[in-house]
Amino acid sequence: MELLTIGAFAKASRLSPKALRLYDELGLLTPARVDPDTGYRRYAPQQLEQARLVAWLRRLGMPLARIRRVCALEAGEAAGEIRAYWARVEADTAARRDLAAFLVDHLTGKDPTMSRTTAPLALRYAALSDTGRVRASNQDTAYAGSRLLAVADGYGGAGAPASAAAVEALRSLETETVPAGDLLGALEDALGLAEQAVHGVSAPDDDTDAGTTLTAMLWTGSQLALVHIGDSRFHLLRNGELFQITHDHTVVQSLIDEGRLTPEEAASHPQRSLLLRALGRGADSTPDLRLHDARAGDRYLLCSDGLSTVVPAGDVHRVLSGTPEPEAAVRALVDLANASGGPDNVSCVVADVVEQP
Repeated sequence: MELLTIGAFAKASRLSPKALRLYDELGLLTPARVDPDTGYRRYAPQQLEQARLVAWLRRLGMPLARIRRVCALEAGEAAGEIRAYWARVEADTAARRDLAAFLVDHLTGKDPTMSRTTAPLALRYAALSDTGRVRASNQDTAYAGSRLLAVADGYGGAGAPASAAAVEALRSLETETVPAGDLLGALEDALGLAEQAVHGVSAPDDDTDAGTTLTAMLWTGSQLALVHIGDSRFHLLRNGELFQITHDHTVVQSLIDEGRLTPEEAASHPQRSLLLRALGRGADSTPDLRLHDARAGDRYLLCSDGLSTVVPAGDVHRVLSGTPEPEAAVRALVDLANASGGPDNVSCVVADVVEQP
């Protein structure tokens, strides 16, 4: 077998000799032979496929440590890993796109040559939490105010105080003056307080499990900032269409993202409630933070998984689009969950964006 020089191999693989030397040092792409005297590297033609894969993955922006994992997998598993990576990139890109749009709009509003003609907006809202038909107690917390909407779904022996503590920590945002340009920062700071509050529910040496999901929205009148951890959800009804804005942080959702599970299979998966992120001791509390523009006529739904796991999306859409008042809408959604067996606590917040008179 004739080996290729590093120059020939670099040209064939579209990797520079400098990159090839780096990948050798990292153990990512080891030469077939290294001259013991000169240190000159030579590569086997069979290594071209892996080298080209590395080049393509670098073009995707994948970190070298993750590329090493991908290259060690069988083809099917490697494809799943790439799919999962790209789903995360798209989610991050969407968040940055929202932030860029917000900054453009914010700075345009400061331009004296530009005038705003949109009418001031306000929220009409309602919140409802119910124990359901099976659970002995309610570990959910739902809150709706003029500036803050939140749903938290507690888990473990101290789930109820954990969810209540998380939401209570955010309620200071109702009275604080938050500049439009610092919405995400204020919400992220408040999230840190919420995490401390949840940790304070149980002592460090207490075996009592305490944790919660948290999905909350901070409103300023034309913009909203969204924070999300766990599997409670945020939906937007706009122009008759219902959109799920949040992405579940669960084992099952990660399997769906990787193509290892279909949404239909996920509905009956035994680990469908196993969280990858949450507020709690030892949990990954990395939040999803996003900005959204509000429009008159928008309707928001925040809900715990006690609704989303038992009520089909079509029924949720029907209630939200056909029930004018938020109070009636949250009651109808809770009733639907309980009519489907009510296997879990269920919490809903519905808010309408309306023009101020």
